[in-house]
Amino acid sequence: MAQTATALTSWVKAIQKALDKAGCDSKSLIEKAGLDLKALNDPDARYSLQQTAHLWKLATDATQDSCFGLKVASQVNQHTFHVLGHSLATSTTLKELFLRIIRYFRLVTDIPNLEFYEKGPNHYFIINVPDEVQPESIDAFISVFIRSSRALQGSLFSPLRIELRRSEPVDIETYRNILKAPLVFNASKDMIVFDTATIELPLEGANPILSQEYDEIIMRYLARFDKENIQARIKVKIIENLATGEIQQQEIAKSLGLSTRSLQRKLSLENTSYSEILDNTRQELAISYIKNNSYSITEIAYILGFTDVSSFTRAFRRWTNLSPLHYREQCS
Repeated sequence: MAQTATALTSWVKAIQKALDKAGCDSKSLIEKAGLDLKALNDPDARYSLQQTAHLWKLATDATQDSCFGLKVASQVNQHTFHVLGHSLATSTTLKELFLRIIRYFRLVTDIPNLEFYEKGPNHYFIINVPDEVQPESIDAFISVFIRSSRALQGSLFSPLRIELRRSEPVDIETYRNILKAPLVFNASKDMIVFDTATIELPLEGANPILSQEYDEIIMRYLARFDKENIQARIKVKIIENLATGEIQQQEIAKSLGLSTRSLQRKLSLENTSYSEILDNTRQELAISYIKNNSYSITEIAYILGFTDVSSFTRAFRRWTNLSPLHYREQCS
């Protein structure tokens, strides 16, 4: 987790709405937590971990509601997640949605460290947070993710189980009614367990073209948001220059105002390399483009800066164990 972890002010807007609905003086509580009320009108403004954690504590004390986190989740909408909310709604499967959350959730907040992995027939989504984070905020996170899944796959969707580190709440029935999944409290991790076959079902609202456009916007936003994130900045420069072929390390370093040696040194400190970032960026974009049938395989190879289709095909097989054509057939 970043030392100066932050979250978009839109999260506080959701807390404010839940407090108002509970009959509490939200403005005084927000000010008591040390938050600037004016920032609530700035879609790009962010609050620190300490401030948001303090507000969650004040809010739960004021409401005396063991289900307050779930009430906050009901005030979250697509705009709360900035452009990521719109991106998630275009996902082809719920599995892709959660992979996108893992990849880009730092846009919303870099407070949690998220994991998503497959083991046996199931997928596991884990939320790791610092000790000062209130359990009600985890309730809100998990409820939002479940609500998003149901909005896309149908109201009957449920995970296999939900595990929470918090103690069992007083109003357990509300948890059961809202989350509609087996619940485990006093667990070792905050975790959602999914049936892999279920989250790999195609979603009716999938839109690969919009997904691709939104994801590129997100990467550019993240590069502007965190100017010290050299990997994000390199990704943006690669995306901007792929079609022109100007993606040699020395050219990208120059565009960032760095020498090649300086760039290599910075990446070495982060245990990566330019070639690894280039390969990962191409892979992400390739999979996005392949799902868009309006692009031919030849066009995608050109867009991604490959010298010929055979080079692109070899790279794609290395990434997915499938040819681009076979992968596209499986997605259709």
